[in-house]
Amino acid sequence: MRRFCRILLRGLWIVLAAPAALPPAAADALSTVQMLRAGGCGGILPAAPPVRRNAVLDRVAEQWADGRALATAAEDNGYRPELTGGLHFSGSDDLIVQQLRRSGCRIVVDREVRGIGVYRRATDTWLVVVSPFLPSALTTADRMPFSPAAGSAVPPQQPRAATPAAPAAPLLSTRALQLVNEVRARGARCGTHVFAPAPPLRFSGTLAGVALGHAGDMAEHNYFEHEDLAGKSPADRVRAAGYSEKLVGENLAYGPGTIEEVVQGWLDSPGHCENILDPRFVEMGIAYAAGRASRHGLYWVQLFAEPRA
Repeated sequence: MRRFCRILLRGLWIVLAAPAALPPAAADALSTVQMLRAGGCGGILPAAPPVRRNAVLDRVAEQWADGRALATAAEDNGYRPELTGGLHFSGSDDLIVQQLRRSGCRIVVDREVRGIGVYRRATDTWLVVVSPFLPSALTTADRMPFSPAAGSAVPPQQPRAATPAAPAAPLLSTRALQLVNEVRARGARCGTHVFAPAPPLRFSGTLAGVALGHAGDMAEHNYFEHEDLAGKSPADRVRAAGYSEKLVGENLAYGPGTIEEVVQGWLDSPGHCENILDPRFVEMGIAYAAGRASRHGLYWVQLFAEPRA
């Protein structure tokens, strides 16, 4: 416990200036769903295994997007309408990810979900899920497309915040791991502490999901702390997602627009650098969320952990 608290104190204060807005790239809704499932909606639900994308459900989502009732499209493609639900998001890429995390999370993270379909057209995304247990609001045969932001009506287009050049979850994680493991492979000086080379970290979908949940919570509620508004620490959130941890560390940043910039900012800060170089950490997850209200920069969360044997 003493080591954990020291990590948090060292990793608390980093606020970097926000850069100019970068060109947006398409958000990967399915990858976001998988990260949310692995992290249990940021630690508020039990973690769920990855859900398999289904080509038939993709077709159902496309037909729904073309104006057919979801229940009719599902039934025509061999699915029982009462077991089929859908989410329709409209707006910028960042807004879709935020809405999915904030209001659609419990639906897509349900462990009973048996398959998912995705269809994207311009700034709209349709998700279709099949589950024996669906909220009643998602099983009405002729309902309007559901939007987490407004309940039934599609929300208006909102201004885009600065976004990283490659926001898709797998690409972000791959690049982050590459940068971090390159530093660990050669060792580095963090302030006055010199670290020898350390073994490479491996990616954890659970940690990435918890990181996404905390980044989104900070972005939505306009705060910047390791402890969330419910009083939970990084270790609490990791544990709540079903991860059995021995040691947990967390780096936060606000503002950087690329993964290269945020990792370099952490390496330039002795406390954050020590988390990155600590040889005891085995796994890592990273995520970001775009700020709302008066703060439009990006909130970054990097989680490290040593799992229990």
